[in-house]
Amino acid sequence: MIAQSHLFFKSFDLFPPPSPVLRSPIRSLHLFSSSSSKSSRLSFLSSSVSAVPVSRGQISLTMASNSKRPLELSATDLDRFASVGNALADASGEVIRKYFRKKFDIVDKDDLSPVTIADQMAEEAMVSIIFHNFPSHAIYGEEKGWRCKEESADYVWVLDPIDGTKSFITGKPVFGTLIALLYKGQPILGLIDQPILKERWIGMSGRRTKLNGEDISTRSCPKLSQAYLYTTSPHLFSGEAEKAYARIRDKVKMPLYGCDCYAYALLASGFVDLVIESGLKPYDFLALVPVIEGAGGTITDWNGNPLLWEASSSVVATSFNVVAAGDPDIHQQALESLKWQ
Repeated sequence: MIAQSHLFFKSFDLFPPPSPVLRSPIRSLHLFSSSSSKSSRLSFLSSSVSAVPVSRGQISLTMASNSKRPLELSATDLDRFASVGNALADASGEVIRKYFRKKFDIVDKDDLSPVTIADQMAEEAMVSIIFHNFPSHAIYGEEKGWRCKEESADYVWVLDPIDGTKSFITGKPVFGTLIALLYKGQPILGLIDQPILKERWIGMSGRRTKLNGEDISTRSCPKLSQAYLYTTSPHLFSGEAEKAYARIRDKVKMPLYGCDCYAYALLASGFVDLVIESGLKPYDFLALVPVIEGAGGTITDWNGNPLLWEASSSVVATSFNVVAAGDPDIHQQALESLKWQ
C-alpha cells in the first residue's frame, strides 16, 4: 500500500506553486488526467462548464428554501467554483476507479465505520487541487477534518470522498463522492459524483441542477401514499428516530433501501419522491442541498429547518436528521408524520 500511495502522489508533483487564480478549467484537468483518458474527461468538463451561463455582474442568490438571507456573489465566481468542483470530482474518480472491486485493506475508524486507501487518497487528491486554486479557502474532509491555517474562513470546501464506503467495499456502484462549497456557512455549490457509472449531478445557488450537463427536475407527488421512499438502512435508526421513521414507512407506497447519497441524486432526477435518514454528518449532506433545491426539491432537518453548518477549526461535526422531498406537499406531510418537534 505504501508503494501505491507514493506512486499516486508523484502525479501531483507537476503542480506549479500555489496560486489563488484558476487560469482555465482545461489546464487544471490537464495536470491530473491520465493520458489514456484525458480527451474524454476534458470533453466532459468543458461541456459542463460551457453549459453554465456567465454574467459579469453581481447576482443575488437566494439560499436554502427556508433561509431568508440572500448572498451577493459574482456569477463569474460561481462558474470558477464549478470548474474547480468538476476538477475535484475528476481527480477523486480517477483514484476511486483504480481500487473499485480490487483487493485492499479496510480499517475501522473510532465510530466503527470503514475507511480504505481509496477514501484517503481521493481526499488528498482533492485537497491538493483546492489549495492550488484557492489557498485562502478552508477544507473540512471526512478523513482529516479541518485544514486551514486560520481558525475560520468565509469559504469552506466540505468533502466526502466516498459516501457509501460499505457499498464501495462490497462492489456495489451506488456510492458517490460529495463535494460542497460553503459561503459563510451556507452551501452554494454541491456535486454528487458516481465515478463508476460516470454520472455527475451539480447544483449551484440560483441555477438549475444538471446531470452530465442536462437540466433535471424532481417529480410531482402530492400524496405520501403515492411516494417511493429511500433510506440507506432501517438499522441505522434507533430510539425515537426509529419510531419516527416507522410512522413514515407505514404511510408510503414503497420503502426502499440502500444507495446512500445516490438516493438523493435519484430524487433530484425525478425517480424517487422521499429520502429520510438519521445521524448524518455535515459532509454527508451539505453537497446535497444545492443539488436537490436546484432541481425543485426541498431538503431540511426533521423540524423543517435549513441545513447549515458553520465550519471552523473548533467545531465538531455533529449528527443531523435529514428529510428530502421532490414535492413540497410530500415534504410537509413527511414532517407532520415524523412528529419530531
